[in-house]
Amino acid sequence: MARSKKSRKVGLIGVRKDPDFKPSENRKSDSPRPKKHKGKPAGNRHNVEQKKVTGKKSAENKDPRHGSKKPIQLVKTVTPTPVQKKKYATPAQELAALEADQRLSDLLDKLDDDKPLTRVQQAYVDEKMARHRILCDLLGIVEEDDEDDDMDPFNDLDAINIDDFKH
Repeated sequence: MARSKKSRKVGLIGVRKDPDFKPSENRKSDSPRPKKHKGKPAGNRHNVEQKKVTGKKSAENKDPRHGSKKPIQLVKTVTPTPVQKKKYATPAQELAALEADQRLSDLLDKLDDDKPLTRVQQAYVDEKMARHRILCDLLGIVEEDDEDDDMDPFNDLDAINIDDFKH
């Protein structure tokens, strides 16, 4: 006698006793309904669609299998990248970076020597000096003139009249 494998499936053993049961209604293989198709049919990329006849000849010759017709540059051209402004956490850090700017100090030395600057250089100096003034105002820094150091404080004493202080 052959052994039968044990199964965990619980199902009907035998025939249903329901008189209304019709086996042909519940079976999927007997249904005349066709299968649902998913996706495109096989070999679709090799089947060229037949376009409707229109007035344009160029549309008729266009193959849908080809990609973009946008021209591609074969020679790389150099495009100047815009200079990004650095962001600083505090105005004090920005002021320190502005004072440490080597290009600005070189251009200011040129100006002190009475050498002419180009338009681009002059625009750079004007922009940085305007920003320097704004930062100094924000931080409450007052620019001291060098001429004040040369003046002797005792020179003003002669202008004071002692009689003005007597009652």
